[in-house]
Amino acid sequence: MSDPDFLDEKLSAEDFSAEQALRPHDLSEFIGQHRVREQVSLLLRAARERKAPADHILLSGPPGLGKTTLAMIVAEEMGAPIRITSGPAITHAGDLASILSSLVEGEILFLDEIHRLARPAEEMLYMAMEDFRVDVVVGKGPGATAIPLSLPHFTLVGATTRAGLLPAPLRDRFGFTAHLDYYEPKEIEEIVRRSASLLGVEIAESAVVELGKRSRGTPRIANRLLRRVRDYAQVHGDGSVSGEMTLSALDIYEVDQKGLDRLDIAILKALIDQFAGGPVGLNTLAMAVGEERETVESMAEPFLVRSGFMVRSPRGRSATALAWKHLGKVPPPQTPGLFDSLDIEK
Repeated sequence: MSDPDFLDEKLSAEDFSAEQALRPHDLSEFIGQHRVREQVSLLLRAARERKAPADHILLSGPPGLGKTTLAMIVAEEMGAPIRITSGPAITHAGDLASILSSLVEGEILFLDEIHRLARPAEEMLYMAMEDFRVDVVVGKGPGATAIPLSLPHFTLVGATTRAGLLPAPLRDRFGFTAHLDYYEPKEIEEIVRRSASLLGVEIAESAVVELGKRSRGTPRIANRLLRRVRDYAQVHGDGSVSGEMTLSALDIYEVDQKGLDRLDIAILKALIDQFAGGPVGLNTLAMAVGEERETVESMAEPFLVRSGFMVRSPRGRSATALAWKHLGKVPPPQTPGLFDSLDIEK
């Protein structure tokens, strides 16, 4: 009945189709990220007034916060076509050369997961971004010849969830870098209202508030939860989403009042029940919950650390006093955050 990947922040094909209908089409519709929105607006307006392509833009931040949406808005605001690809899809420099040579003047090239770009393609991108040309190598061995190929002036919008993995030469070639932060609950509530309106869903304010609290500060998750609550209301009621309907639906999908899902709870239980709260190494923790290391590290850990349920140290991961109490257990002395937790209770 539950889906262990229900709150996975990665975007499936089904989710991409659903998200397309809910995406804002210009900066005036984009909710949250006020500073980034203001900076991008200024950059694009200046480019339009110069009648020139905008500088290259790098967007960093956790999944689901709007990097792809912002790239599409850049294209819309500039009145330019957009080409979408990703780092893992470009396995050879020739793949990148083919894409670059087919661009038209002013086109937006959106390169998602740019930190996973192959090294030869990455080195080719340096020259393309800076000089708008690439050297195409023809032949092999001593007889190989590099033929310079001029490119139209384009705007690269790169997106990454791990900005620290980008080499400095690539990072420095972007004219503007923006970091997207998690949204506040009030911003998520605004997004839920907008999405419900677009979906034609009648939703109570209590339901909006509940979804705002349980969406991890991530619009993608908020929209996903809204669609599942809508389904529940359709099957068990008249289609309108009440606060009670929302609580029942989220209970079925195992999303608790703090936004923790099945995997989050499994990690906290393993830390506390099997390892006395930690510290424990990431590989051992992943084995204890039956998941891949990458799944635990990228999907669950950032939210658990940000929310104060887990801490990281050179010795490993440890559950905090907040995690112990969330599971209804008494934290032992020396538990991280215990003093702060007692202060809060007072």
